[in-house]
Amino acid sequence: MAYKKVILIKPGEIALKGLNKKKFEAILKSNLKKAIAPYGEFKVEESQSVFIVQAISAEADIETAYSKAKNVFGISKLSLAYVCEKAVEEIKNCSIAVLQEYGRFKTFKVEAKRADKTFKPDSMTLCPTIGDHVLNTFPKAVADMHNPEVRIGIEIREPGAYIYLNEEFGLGGMPVGCCQTANVLLSGGIDSPVAAFMMAKRGMNISCTHFTSPPYTSELAKDKVKKLVKILENYCGKIKFRCVELTKIQETIKKLCPEELFTILLRRMMFRIAQNISKLNGESAIITGESLGQVASQTMEAITCTDEVCFMPVFRPLIGMDKTEIIERAKKIETFDISILPYEDCCTVFVPKHPKTNPEVKAIKRAEEKLYGIILDAETGEVLPEAYKMEECL
Repeated sequence: MAYKKVILIKPGEIALKGLNKKKFEAILKSNLKKAIAPYGEFKVEESQSVFIVQAISAEADIETAYSKAKNVFGISKLSLAYVCEKAVEEIKNCSIAVLQEYGRFKTFKVEAKRADKTFKPDSMTLCPTIGDHVLNTFPKAVADMHNPEVRIGIEIREPGAYIYLNEEFGLGGMPVGCCQTANVLLSGGIDSPVAAFMMAKRGMNISCTHFTSPPYTSELAKDKVKKLVKILENYCGKIKFRCVELTKIQETIKKLCPEELFTILLRRMMFRIAQNISKLNGESAIITGESLGQVASQTMEAITCTDEVCFMPVFRPLIGMDKTEIIERAKKIETFDISILPYEDCCTVFVPKHPKTNPEVKAIKRAEEKLYGIILDAETGEVLPEAYKMEECL
């Protein structure tokens, strides 16, 4: 007998929410539909705190839809399950069908849950019943309660029984769209894409701003960042991406200001510009890939000088992570190989030999006085519009 395959999806911390729970569930359902829509026509239904995804067109690719669902934030666990009637004999037969599709295995364990408490027998009785049937069908198999190769999951719920193997963990977090939009300063390096991923995991909508410095930086560097944005869209949905040209600003700072303060002065310019862009686009915060003490611009003193120009929150989700942790996360989300391509961003242009690691706000402000009327407005302290160029890139 052929059994229908569905995707069984369990939300994560949404289940712990109060009055906003229904809102968050609706956002997760919408995000899930968008993620799997390119692979056929599907129906997503909610049943007893889980989502069940069913193919409703002949061409729908449930296997690919399952792989894409793994990238949706807000999902704690998911499985590709067979559906059968809520009857012990049917569950036996379906369990064997699932195992036959899996192929060879040595050890197994049966795990059962009853969301439908009216079903008999209970889980403690059902597990050994199915286990005995598996042993009779596969005499070389061995039951292993501690470290089995295959975990046979059985869930009794409305409208049927669901049988799957080796339930997988999802990305967890909150569905993208639960929070407002934030502007990621996307450099093209290893850190900032990971920072974007981590804040999207907390439900934030993401936009990205990349700073360029032609002719010191090339189109290849910009293309590299576009590729990173495309990877992030696999998790975050559609991302607004802008490029800002800083050549005039960098050349002016280099010419008029102390070399050791160049990096901090430039970062203050970046934050000013990013905030103005965010304000125009209804974005409520800035996100960076800074990690405390990783480079000269990321000491406590340097961060204090940078934040002095900020009027909106700055989120630094990597602040307590070391480089090894960040690299591992970058590899998992598949941004690492692109991030290490040798096309450098504007932060590598005019880097001082001995950058100031403990700058003071007073000294930075004194240096900025030399920039008034050229790239800074003397009254407002904002970057003059003619000092930079912005373009929408995606």
